[in-house]
Amino acid sequence: MNAKETNFLKFLDGTKQFNIPIYQRTYSWDSKQCEQLYNDICRTGEEENSFGHFIGSIVYVEKGLYQISVVPQLLVIDGQQRLTTLSLLLFALSRKLKQIGETGDVNDRKILNKYLLNNDESGDS
Repeated sequence: MNAKETNFLKFLDGTKQFNIPIYQRTYSWDSKQCEQLYNDICRTGEEENSFGHFIGSIVYVEKGLYQISVVPQLLVIDGQQRLTTLSLLLFALSRKLKQIGETGDVNDRKILNKYLLNNDESGDS
């Protein structure tokens, strides 16, 4: 096992595909867990000396070790609830930025293209 600390956005950046095995529980966070994560993120952003917030572990296996694939596939073993919730939060942020017409350094297309989509791929990739 190789454990390392990384920024969540750096973790999402780049071409990859997250696969959740069928034996993992389905998404089960309700508004209480989502609100707690959102409040943690907001509180971290408001603190002057904050360098980030530990969201917990995301454990995965590089599924493509023995298969040839253009898009690296990561089999998520733990952390799928946080990964899904934060991805949905990024998607909601991109929708809001599009709605208000934001075109600066942080805009809807940048969020979608950099963190949520594999634009150069087709089909399931």
